[in-house]
Amino acid sequence: MKLIEGFDSNYRYILVAARRARQLQGGAPPVIDTSSRKPCRIAQDEIRAGKVKWLIPETPKSAAEIANETLDKVLGQE
Repeated sequence: MKLIEGFDSNYRYILVAARRARQLQGGAPPVIDTSSRKPCRIAQDEIRAGKVKWLIPETPKSAAEIANETLDKVLGQE
């Protein structure tokens, strides 16, 4: 399957479309004019139209990284 433009993987596209479809099912209005009534199709159409913005969240720091940073601050090594 070909990658959808703007996405690093098909899996991420599916996640974004599913989340947007859930928003539509919950009552969010569509941001494009469409003849479709299915939330999944509307979400896909919105993504293709470039109306859905998404970002990859930062990876949280591990407990060891947080402990090292805290220790460096306490010891004044930063």
